Parts: sequence; structure tokens; C-alpha cells
Amino acid sequence: MYSDNPTKQISFNLVAICVFAMTVSSLVTPLLNISSTVPILTIFAIVVVTTIDGFFLQSAAATILVDAIASTNPAYRQRIIEHEAGHFLVAYLLDIPITGYTLSAWESFKQGQSAQGGVMFAPPPADISSQLLQKYCTVWMAGIAAEKSLYSKSEGGTEDLQKLRGVLFLAGKQQQEIVNQENLATLQAKVLIKDNLAAYQALVTAMSNRVAVGDCCHEIELNQPNP
Repeated sequence: MYSDNPTKQISFNLVAICVFAMTVSSLVTPLLNISSTVPILTIFAIVVVTTIDGFFLQSAAATILVDAIASTNPAYRQRIIEHEAGHFLVAYLLDIPITGYTLSAWESFKQGQSAQGGVMFAPPPADISSQLLQKYCTVWMAGIAAEKSLYSKSEGGTEDLQKLRGVLFLAGKQQQEIVNQENLATLQAKVLIKDNLAAYQALVTAMSNRVAVGDCCHEIELNQPNP
């Protein structure tokens, strides 16, 4: 799932800006012969909306707005696709059923998520084995692994990390065990992507064209290395 930290603070930043704007407007409106009620009501409405967004909608509106603006930069959208293709490829290779994917904040919001993109797959069972848990950890870290493989660092994946750490914590893992499993999952994902690079590249192209899940899987099958 592609998500980054800045969008989570936007709603709160907008509130701070509005408070500042309210102070300035009280000084400027008399000079412009404008009723002070208009900017105050406007700013108050913005404060209410952004506060609701931040506290009750997990900054979904702010995320959608920023994502829409950032999408004018092709490199931003490409990075999201490459991140999600990492999740998709590794889930497929580890036999975890994939049910769908999104590549924008608006698409994610309609799927009940608060990120700029995501791959949906079957959730882990309640009585998950340690082997299957490691597979899920590898899938969760695959987006970050894909970005690091391409750019040396990851800009997305905040919620992926939170999910992995939360699940491992609930499983009774200690802090160092969580760190070790996180690092192992990242390494395993990197190796899978590297060993199936042609399939990964074909998948990036397919997802860029918004191809259906089944057809994306077919592209992976066509481009897997020979045994």
C-alpha cells in the first residue's frame, strides 16, 4: 500500500493556516471595504471541514486532494505503480490470492482505504502459521522493497510497516524480533523481485494500463524465468 507521512498532517496544517488567515483578514478587510463576516465564515467552514477530515476521516480528503495535485507529475504516479507492482508480484509468487488494486487516493477511498494506492489480497487467517505469517510479511514489505531496488530508498509504505509491526506485536513478538522479521521480509521481497525482474516490469506496464487482476497474473506467468 502506497502511503506517505506528509498527507497525514495536511488537515492539521490547514487549520493552522486558516487561523493565521483569520487574523490577517481582520486587519485587511476594513481596508478593502469588505464585510468581515464573509472571510470569517469561509475560514470557519474550512476549519470545520479540515478538522472533521483529520479526526474522523483519517485525512482522506486531504490525501485525495494532494494526490490529485501530485498526479500532474508523471514520476509520482509511476512510483506508486512500481510500489504496488511489488506487492502484486510477491503476493502472486507466494500464492496469496489477489482481489484487486488501486492506483490513486480516490480509488483507495472508494475501497475503504486511506492511501494513494493499494493491492487487495486475502486477509491472513486467525490461526495463521508462522510460515504463512512470514509470507504475508514479505508481501507487506514488497512495495518498499521494490522502491528501494529502483531508487535506493522508499517514499511510500508507511501503512505497510504499521500493519506488519502491529500484526507481529499481537503475535507476541518482541521489538528485536519484529525488526529482524521486517528486515528478513524486505530481503526476501527484494530477491523475489530481482529473480523475476522481467515479470515485474511486465506487471508495471500492465498496471499502468489498468489491466484486470487476471490479466496482470497472466503477464506474470508469461514473463517468469525458465525453470
